[in-house]
Amino acid sequence: MPSLIDIRRRIRAVKSTQQITKAMKMVAASRLRRAQERIQSARPFANEELRVLNSLAARVDPNSHPLLDDRATRHANGKALLCVVTADRGLAGSFNANAIKAAGTFVVEDPAREVALGLIGRRGRDFFAKRGFEVRYEQVNLFQALEFDHARSIAAAAIEAFTKGEVDSVTLLYNEFKSVMTQQIVVERLLPIPRLQIESVSETGPLIDYLYEPSPEELFSTLLPRHVEVQVFRALLESNAAFYAAQMTAMDSASRNAAEMIDQLTLYMNKVRQAAITREIIEVVSGAEAL
Repeated sequence: MPSLIDIRRRIRAVKSTQQITKAMKMVAASRLRRAQERIQSARPFANEELRVLNSLAARVDPNSHPLLDDRATRHANGKALLCVVTADRGLAGSFNANAIKAAGTFVVEDPAREVALGLIGRRGRDFFAKRGFEVRYEQVNLFQALEFDHARSIAAAAIEAFTKGEVDSVTLLYNEFKSVMTQQIVVERLLPIPRLQIESVSETGPLIDYLYEPSPEELFSTLLPRHVEVQVFRALLESNAAFYAAQMTAMDSASRNAAEMIDQLTLYMNKVRQAAITREIIEVVSGAEAL
């Protein structure tokens, strides 16, 4: 049976840990508010841009721009670039583990497909870099001060690999922020630009086409690279908000578990102390009777 000193020492240690988890929860909550505001501001533009450009891509010749060239459908065993977005830190429940597991599933689901990795975040880099995967590029420590320039550099690396024919497709994998309690793994194709399946006559009438000024080629040369940058930036913002939500939830659960452990240890300490007092009383009474 442990002594009272050992139990008190353990209670103090658990209380110290509880103070840390409470502080981390408050920090994550404050950062989540800012991250949530950024993603809510970025979502409407990114989603509408994705819809418009997908619609445009379905109406033009795929050869009008290299980023529209769907080589993956022609090359059954083409090479894919998977951009995995994880966090730089842990203590966020299954946030990083879910992304890493989904990336592993993507790699092995088609044995004939060769997959290279682009790793954003220290946790994903540390996991895959030690396991012999082909890593084309990596970026860490960018979530501390996330800016659009980070997305621009990631998009530039992906565009360069795709246009040079080094890969036939580029896919993004990240945690999407749904709510404070829910984060969802998203795997979406980034390149080539997805083309919507449209019919010549829609449900509401004839299909409306676009008028281009200047030419579609000149527009796409500017719009499509910017579209890739915006989609990468949106994924980074989603992952950043999802990380703080997961961390806040994990630290709240840890704080509650610490409180339960403190209550259990306090109850056990009182039982041990009561048993020690009872034993001493019995010893005194027995000694008095012996005299």
